[in-house]
Amino acid sequence: MNNDFMRDRNFCLNILEEFTKNESLLKHAFAVETCVKAYAEKFGQDVEYWGNVALLHDFDYEMFPTAEEHPFKGNEILAERGFDETFRDAIMSHADYTKIPRDTLLKKTLAACDELAGFITAVVYVRPSRSIDEVEVKSVVKKMKDKAFARAVSRDDIVNGAAELNIPLEEHIQFCIDAMKKNKSALGI
Repeated sequence: MNNDFMRDRNFCLNILEEFTKNESLLKHAFAVETCVKAYAEKFGQDVEYWGNVALLHDFDYEMFPTAEEHPFKGNEILAERGFDETFRDAIMSHADYTKIPRDTLLKKTLAACDELAGFITAVVYVRPSRSIDEVEVKSVVKKMKDKAFARAVSRDDIVNGAAELNIPLEEHIQFCIDAMKKNKSALGI
């Protein structure tokens, strides 16, 4: 069977848009995709494949937001559409409660970028210009200490994600900020 569709962004984008209508969730998917693709390039991996895993990691969340359903329903949908186990396992592993081990670089990268991309976006939104150009590592670290700020974002997931990649936290934050800056117009930041 030809698996080229898993590297076809438009094919995957159509699936994302079929299930996700919420603008914030779409922007989150694009932000995580941006960071993961940048890491794929850095690590010499398949940029399109990794990007599409990131693009679809939460595609089922709007329709199936509970821990009992997400990402399990998405996994079933992607299996029905011919996505291979490697692709689907990477998505499954981003949620700790699935108990899918993060035993590949792709799985570790997706988990490391998921919460951080959302957190950086939240930091952008409180900047006077609402531009990522104003965001610095120190401001992200400072906001991480503010438990009331973006309280739904797990600080532990951000810290542990960098550790799983064996990259210092500040370096990981800077890398994701830089990646998001390069794609700021598409991200609306």
